[in-house]
Amino acid sequence: MLALKLLLVAALVFAQGGGCVPAQAPLEITQGLTKPEPRRKLQGRFLHITDMHPDPYYRVGSSGKKACHRGKPKEGKPPAGYYGLPYSDCDAPFSLTNYTLDFLDREWADEIDFVIWTGDSARHDNDRRRPRTTAEIYDLNRAMAKKMEHVFVRRGIPVVPSIAHRGSASSLNRPTLFSCGAVLLSIWRAFVPFPSYQVFQRGGYFSVEVIPNSVAVISLNTMYFYDSNTAVGGCERSDPQDPGNLQFDWLEVQLKMFRDRGMQVWLSGHVPPSSRNFYSECYVRYVELSLRFQDTILGHLYGHMNIDHFFLLDAEQLGNRSRSGDMSSAATDDEASVLKHKKKELYKLLLQEFAGLPRAENIDHDNYAVVNVAPPVVPTYLPSFRIFAYNTTGEPYRAGQLGNEEGQPGRSRSLTSLVGSVCGEEEYEKTWRCHLEQPWHANPGSPSRTNRLWTPLGYAQYTLRGLDRADERRAPKFKLEYLTFPVSALHPDAGAEAEAGAGTEPAADATSARGARKFWYPVPRRHLPRTLRNSTVEASKKFAPYELEDLTIPSWTALGQRLGRAKAKKLRQRFRRFMYMGANEA
Repeated sequence: MLALKLLLVAALVFAQGGGCVPAQAPLEITQGLTKPEPRRKLQGRFLHITDMHPDPYYRVGSSGKKACHRGKPKEGKPPAGYYGLPYSDCDAPFSLTNYTLDFLDREWADEIDFVIWTGDSARHDNDRRRPRTTAEIYDLNRAMAKKMEHVFVRRGIPVVPSIAHRGSASSLNRPTLFSCGAVLLSIWRAFVPFPSYQVFQRGGYFSVEVIPNSVAVISLNTMYFYDSNTAVGGCERSDPQDPGNLQFDWLEVQLKMFRDRGMQVWLSGHVPPSSRNFYSECYVRYVELSLRFQDTILGHLYGHMNIDHFFLLDAEQLGNRSRSGDMSSAATDDEASVLKHKKKELYKLLLQEFAGLPRAENIDHDNYAVVNVAPPVVPTYLPSFRIFAYNTTGEPYRAGQLGNEEGQPGRSRSLTSLVGSVCGEEEYEKTWRCHLEQPWHANPGSPSRTNRLWTPLGYAQYTLRGLDRADERRAPKFKLEYLTFPVSALHPDAGAEAEAGAGTEPAADATSARGARKFWYPVPRRHLPRTLRNSTVEASKKFAPYELEDLTIPSWTALGQRLGRAKAKKLRQRFRRFMYMGANEA
């Protein structure tokens, strides 16, 4: 069936409130979707995309000081471009949203297995002349969902979205979500599995088995944890019916179920789980569950911050008496974006935290989890997306009763045993950290700790450059910004290439005529810059600055230790440049 493209103009977006038709490219959505195709062979990759923020009022040539809605920029200041205004507080024109998803449709959709989409599908409420309405939020989410269905779901690729504070009602409590849950479910029906309908309508969270019986993605509703949402109670232990507590109770059941089934899990959501983003009790519960089920959780993927970075959840910090672990903290209210605050603040906080890590010989990896925060599509800096690669070979991990493979004996730890001294103080004795006594499941042999089946191997990050020169006739180009792999992992060595040849499918599925396993390219060669397509290239500080063997907890903590050294000036400079994408103010 031929897809019919509709033009989502202001007459649709503001059907309930009037408004003028903006002078910009419309957001293209699709009607008459065909049935999803059967699942394909695993490609060993997935997409993480976040914070698209399409804006129906964006006007080409307008002023960035006016949210790119009207006016002319001052002399010497760039006007709003056809594909967006980089390094600004403006949201994304529909031309940018269409271009990004059309590019993924054309270039990447056949190379990935699933999509993690961590929210924000509506514009910021940053223009008093154009107040954002609930109807607008739903209409933009509906259009974005249809586009994602057309690009991915029709191919049989699961898409796992997350509720964001601009993708739903601004402040969510239980009555609010009950009232809008049916609308959200109708918008996301193609993404939410039928068994999760009731839970999603009640709380806005759900899980999807993206690789049936093997890997699941859990989409959390971080609005129940976010300390800017004053409509919730903040996971206080005295209120078991608080929406945040109910969600954590559900999450605990989910993680135990997946662990019992021998599955691995990605945790995803919009607002990253730091102590300056989450209510303190919500933060404690998140960290505790992350470490209790460390042998089941592959990683933690989030958006919202508009800054590319990673940070560590550290068990030792839960024993501190102050709000610590502030690893993701720039202000993000609608009227005050990241750009209006000291952008160096987050960078400095990260370096301080990394500098405090124990030495390699003393570090206890049982104490850590790693949170990856991706940069957005909206051009706060430069539009971006990430392609993760993961291991599809080897035997599955089998968890024992205390997190040890094949039931081998090991130490039993819990949060209360770690922070016992604090619990003698009246201020803390009734808090969650003093009442979570369940044993932690951590194992050096689990996929989050060593490279084996389902372990994340690395990611390649692509950015859209040349926005200032692009127009309706000259499109910008997505190009590789950097990747976490060592260059040696991108190609087979000469001997292996001669013996088995090279393939584009994962090593688990691709074999040569002689039975030798073909080399699988973690990043398809056509998506590499020319300098990296040559297998004789041994290193590239420009594109491969970190050279991580994989994305396990030991690999990330080792990178943190390297960044924590004051002498690592060049590495720190590259890390900061990637965080802020070359913005002069950074």
